[in-house]
Amino acid sequence: MGNLLLMIIVGLAVGIFVISLGGGGGAIYLGVLTGIFQLSPGAAAATSIVTSLPALVMGSWSYYRRGLINFHLGNRMMVAAIPSIFVGYFMSPFLPESVYKLVIGLILVFLGLQLVYKVYHQSSQGQSRISPQTASVIYGIIGGLMVGIAGLSGGGPITTGLLLLGAPMARASGTSSYVLVGMSIVGATLHISSGSIDWHAAGGLIAGSLVGAFLAPPIVLWMTKKPQRARIVKLFMGIFIIVMGMRTVLI
Repeated sequence: MGNLLLMIIVGLAVGIFVISLGGGGGAIYLGVLTGIFQLSPGAAAATSIVTSLPALVMGSWSYYRRGLINFHLGNRMMVAAIPSIFVGYFMSPFLPESVYKLVIGLILVFLGLQLVYKVYHQSSQGQSRISPQTASVIYGIIGGLMVGIAGLSGGGPITTGLLLLGAPMARASGTSSYVLVGMSIVGATLHISSGSIDWHAAGGLIAGSLVGAFLAPPIVLWMTKKPQRARIVKLFMGIFIIVMGMRTVLI
Protein backbone atom coordinates (compact mmCIF):
# COMPACT_ATOMS: atom_id res chain seq x y z
CA MET A 1 0.00 0.00 0.00
CA GLY A 2 2.86 2.34 0.87
CA ASN A 3 4.56 1.73 -2.46
CA LEU A 4 1.29 2.28 -4.33
CA LEU A 5 0.75 5.64 -2.61
CA LEU A 6 4.34 6.59 -3.38
CA MET A 7 3.82 5.71 -7.05
CA ILE A 8 0.70 7.92 -7.21
CA ILE A 9 2.60 10.85 -5.66
CA VAL A 10 5.58 10.33 -7.97
CA GLY A 11 3.23 10.05 -10.96
CA LEU A 12 1.50 13.31 -10.01
CA ALA A 13 4.80 15.16 -9.65
CA VAL A 14 6.21 13.75 -12.88
CA GLY A 15 2.96 14.43 -14.74
CA ILE A 16 3.00 18.11 -13.78
CA PHE A 17 6.74 18.62 -14.17
CA VAL A 18 7.44 16.63 -17.32
CA ILE A 19 4.28 17.36 -19.32
CA SER A 20 4.93 21.05 -18.57
CA LEU A 21 8.29 20.59 -20.29
CA GLY A 22 6.79 18.54 -23.12
CA GLY A 23 8.42 15.23 -22.18
CA GLY A 24 7.24 11.78 -21.24
CA GLY A 25 9.31 11.30 -18.09
CA GLY A 26 10.83 8.02 -19.27
CA ALA A 27 14.17 8.53 -17.53
CA ILE A 28 12.50 9.46 -14.22
CA TYR A 29 10.08 6.52 -14.41
CA LEU A 30 12.96 4.16 -15.20
CA GLY A 31 14.84 5.39 -12.13
CA VAL A 32 11.81 4.91 -9.87
CA LEU A 33 10.95 1.47 -11.24
CA THR A 34 14.47 0.10 -10.99
CA GLY A 35 15.29 1.81 -7.69
CA ILE A 36 12.07 1.22 -5.72
CA PHE A 37 10.48 -1.80 -7.40
CA GLN A 38 13.79 -3.44 -8.37
CA LEU A 39 12.52 -4.28 -11.85
CA SER A 40 14.85 -5.68 -14.47
CA PRO A 41 15.94 -3.25 -17.24
CA GLY A 42 13.60 -4.91 -19.79
CA ALA A 43 10.57 -4.86 -17.49
CA ALA A 44 11.35 -1.30 -16.34
CA ALA A 45 11.61 -0.05 -19.95
CA ALA A 46 8.32 -1.71 -20.92
CA THR A 47 6.52 -0.47 -17.78
CA SER A 48 7.98 3.03 -18.14
CA ILE A 49 6.90 3.61 -21.72
CA VAL A 50 3.40 2.18 -21.12
CA THR A 51 3.07 4.32 -17.99
CA SER A 52 3.91 7.56 -19.78
CA LEU A 53 1.45 7.06 -22.66
CA PRO A 54 -1.88 7.90 -20.92
CA ALA A 55 -0.41 11.07 -19.42
CA LEU A 56 0.93 12.13 -22.82
CA VAL A 57 -2.50 11.60 -24.41
CA MET A 58 -4.16 13.63 -21.64
CA GLY A 59 -1.55 16.40 -21.89
CA SER A 60 -1.74 16.52 -25.69
CA TRP A 61 -5.53 16.79 -25.65
CA SER A 62 -5.34 19.64 -23.15
CA TYR A 63 -2.73 21.45 -25.26
CA TYR A 64 -4.80 20.82 -28.43
CA ARG A 65 -7.88 22.43 -26.88
CA ARG A 66 -5.77 25.54 -26.27
CA GLY A 67 -4.41 25.59 -29.85
CA LEU A 68 -0.84 24.95 -28.73
CA ILE A 69 0.17 22.13 -31.12
CA ASN A 70 2.05 22.82 -34.36
CA PHE A 71 0.89 19.79 -36.35
CA HIS A 72 2.99 20.62 -39.41
CA LEU A 73 6.26 20.60 -37.46
CA GLY A 74 5.12 17.82 -35.13
CA ASN A 75 4.20 15.49 -38.00
CA ARG A 76 7.58 16.03 -39.64
CA MET A 77 9.34 15.10 -36.39
CA MET A 78 7.11 12.07 -35.89
CA VAL A 79 7.73 10.78 -39.43
CA ALA A 80 11.47 10.99 -38.75
CA ALA A 81 11.22 9.51 -35.24
CA ILE A 82 9.11 6.40 -35.85
CA PRO A 83 11.52 4.60 -38.25
CA SER A 84 14.34 5.52 -35.84
CA ILE A 85 12.53 3.72 -33.03
CA PHE A 86 12.62 0.48 -35.03
CA VAL A 87 16.29 1.04 -35.93
CA GLY A 88 17.18 1.69 -32.29
CA TYR A 89 15.20 -1.28 -31.03
CA PHE A 90 16.82 -3.78 -33.40
CA MET A 91 20.24 -2.19 -32.82
CA SER A 92 20.00 -2.31 -29.01
CA PRO A 93 21.13 -5.95 -28.50
CA PHE A 94 24.37 -5.24 -30.40
CA LEU A 95 25.13 -1.78 -28.97
CA PRO A 96 27.22 -1.66 -25.76
CA GLU A 97 25.35 0.27 -23.07
CA SER A 98 28.43 2.41 -22.35
CA VAL A 99 28.59 3.58 -25.97
CA TYR A 100 24.88 4.38 -26.08
CA LYS A 101 25.06 6.33 -22.81
CA LEU A 102 28.07 8.32 -23.96
CA VAL A 103 26.58 9.29 -27.32
CA ILE A 104 23.10 10.18 -26.03
CA GLY A 105 24.53 11.98 -22.99
CA LEU A 106 26.84 14.14 -25.11
CA ILE A 107 23.99 14.96 -27.52
CA LEU A 108 21.76 16.07 -24.64
CA VAL A 109 24.54 18.21 -23.13
CA PHE A 110 25.16 19.81 -26.54
CA LEU A 111 21.44 20.59 -27.06
CA GLY A 112 21.13 21.97 -23.51
CA LEU A 113 24.16 24.24 -24.00
CA GLN A 114 22.69 25.45 -27.29
CA LEU A 115 19.43 26.35 -25.56
CA VAL A 116 21.17 28.16 -22.69
CA TYR A 117 23.26 30.08 -25.24
CA LYS A 118 20.14 31.04 -27.19
CA VAL A 119 18.43 32.34 -24.03
CA TYR A 120 21.30 34.78 -23.49
CA HIS A 121 21.72 35.72 -27.15
CA GLN A 122 18.12 36.15 -28.29
CA SER A 123 18.86 39.38 -30.10
CA SER A 124 21.55 37.84 -32.32
CA GLN A 125 19.76 34.97 -33.99
CA GLY A 126 22.21 34.47 -36.85
CA GLN A 127 21.72 32.13 -39.74
CA SER A 128 21.92 28.44 -38.98
CA ARG A 129 23.85 26.27 -41.41
CA ILE A 130 21.06 23.69 -41.16
CA SER A 131 17.56 24.47 -42.41
CA PRO A 132 14.68 24.23 -39.88
CA GLN A 133 13.22 21.34 -41.90
CA THR A 134 16.46 19.35 -41.70
CA ALA A 135 16.99 20.24 -38.04
CA SER A 136 13.51 19.05 -37.09
CA VAL A 137 14.19 15.71 -38.80
CA ILE A 138 17.49 15.35 -36.89
CA TYR A 139 15.79 16.05 -33.54
CA GLY A 140 13.11 13.50 -34.41
CA ILE A 141 15.72 10.85 -35.24
CA ILE A 142 17.57 11.42 -31.95
CA GLY A 143 14.33 11.15 -29.97
CA GLY A 144 13.32 7.99 -31.83
CA LEU A 145 16.66 6.30 -31.15
CA MET A 146 16.30 7.06 -27.43
CA VAL A 147 12.88 5.37 -27.40
CA GLY A 148 13.97 2.37 -29.44
CA ILE A 149 17.23 1.60 -27.67
CA ALA A 150 16.43 2.20 -24.01
CA GLY A 151 12.68 2.75 -23.65
CA LEU A 152 13.15 6.43 -22.76
CA SER A 153 10.52 8.95 -23.79
CA GLY A 154 12.73 10.86 -26.22
CA GLY A 155 11.18 14.12 -25.03
CA GLY A 156 14.48 15.87 -24.28
CA PRO A 157 15.71 16.35 -27.85
CA ILE A 158 12.17 16.88 -29.20
CA THR A 159 11.27 19.73 -26.82
CA THR A 160 14.74 21.28 -26.88
CA GLY A 161 14.78 21.06 -30.66
CA LEU A 162 11.44 22.87 -30.90
CA LEU A 163 12.72 25.62 -28.60
CA LEU A 164 15.90 25.95 -30.67
CA LEU A 165 13.71 26.27 -33.76
CA GLY A 166 12.04 29.28 -32.14
CA ALA A 167 8.81 27.82 -30.74
CA PRO A 168 7.44 29.50 -27.58
CA MET A 169 7.67 27.29 -24.49
CA ALA A 170 3.95 26.47 -24.33
CA ARG A 171 3.76 25.57 -28.03
CA ALA A 172 6.99 23.55 -27.79
CA SER A 173 5.54 21.59 -24.85
CA GLY A 174 2.26 20.98 -26.65
CA THR A 175 3.86 19.92 -29.94
CA SER A 176 6.38 17.70 -28.14
CA SER A 177 3.61 15.95 -26.18
CA TYR A 178 1.79 15.27 -29.46
CA VAL A 179 4.93 13.83 -31.11
CA LEU A 180 5.64 11.67 -28.06
CA VAL A 181 2.17 10.11 -28.21
CA GLY A 182 2.98 8.59 -31.60
CA MET A 183 6.50 7.64 -30.54
CA SER A 184 5.29 6.03 -27.30
CA ILE A 185 2.64 3.92 -29.06
CA VAL A 186 5.31 2.43 -31.31
CA GLY A 187 7.85 2.14 -28.49
CA ALA A 188 5.36 0.50 -26.14
CA THR A 189 4.42 -2.06 -28.79
CA LEU A 190 8.06 -3.04 -29.27
CA HIS A 191 9.18 -3.02 -25.63
CA ILE A 192 6.13 -4.90 -24.35
CA SER A 193 7.24 -7.86 -26.44
CA SER A 194 10.64 -7.95 -24.72
CA GLY A 195 9.75 -7.18 -21.11
CA SER A 196 6.84 -7.98 -18.82
CA ILE A 197 4.91 -5.03 -17.43
CA ASP A 198 4.53 -4.59 -13.68
CA TRP A 199 0.91 -3.39 -13.67
CA HIS A 200 0.99 -2.77 -9.90
CA ALA A 201 3.70 -0.16 -10.35
CA ALA A 202 2.24 1.12 -13.62
CA GLY A 203 -1.25 1.56 -12.16
CA GLY A 204 -0.14 3.95 -9.43
CA LEU A 205 2.10 5.95 -11.72
CA ILE A 206 -0.61 6.24 -14.38
CA ALA A 207 -3.23 7.41 -11.85
CA GLY A 208 -0.97 10.16 -10.53
CA SER A 209 0.44 11.21 -13.88
CA LEU A 210 -3.01 11.61 -15.47
CA VAL A 211 -3.93 14.20 -12.85
CA GLY A 212 -0.56 15.88 -13.28
CA ALA A 213 -0.91 15.94 -17.07
CA PHE A 214 -4.34 17.57 -16.78
CA LEU A 215 -2.91 20.32 -14.56
CA ALA A 216 0.29 20.88 -16.59
CA PRO A 217 -0.92 23.03 -19.58
CA PRO A 218 -2.52 25.78 -17.45
CA ILE A 219 0.62 25.83 -15.32
CA VAL A 220 2.97 26.20 -18.29
CA LEU A 221 0.76 28.94 -19.78
CA TRP A 222 0.94 30.84 -16.48
CA MET A 223 4.70 30.32 -16.22
CA THR A 224 5.34 31.66 -19.73
CA LYS A 225 2.75 34.44 -19.82
CA LYS A 226 5.38 37.11 -19.18
CA PRO A 227 8.58 37.24 -21.30
CA GLN A 228 10.86 37.27 -18.26
CA ARG A 229 9.22 34.16 -16.80
CA ALA A 230 9.33 32.43 -20.21
CA ARG A 231 13.06 33.18 -20.40
CA ILE A 232 13.61 31.63 -16.96
CA VAL A 233 11.64 28.50 -17.95
CA LYS A 234 13.73 28.10 -21.12
CA LEU A 235 16.92 28.55 -19.11
CA PHE A 236 15.73 25.92 -16.64
CA MET A 237 14.90 23.58 -19.52
CA GLY A 238 18.40 23.99 -20.92
CA ILE A 239 20.03 23.28 -17.56
CA PHE A 240 17.69 20.31 -17.00
CA ILE A 241 18.72 18.79 -20.35
CA ILE A 242 22.42 19.34 -19.54
CA VAL A 243 22.01 17.59 -16.16
CA MET A 244 20.15 14.70 -17.84
CA GLY A 245 22.97 14.36 -20.35
CA MET A 246 25.69 14.41 -17.69
CA ARG A 247 23.77 11.89 -15.60
CA THR A 248 23.45 9.61 -18.64
CA VAL A 249 27.20 9.73 -19.25
CA LEU A 250 28.34 9.34 -15.64
CA ILE A 251 25.90 6.74 -14.24
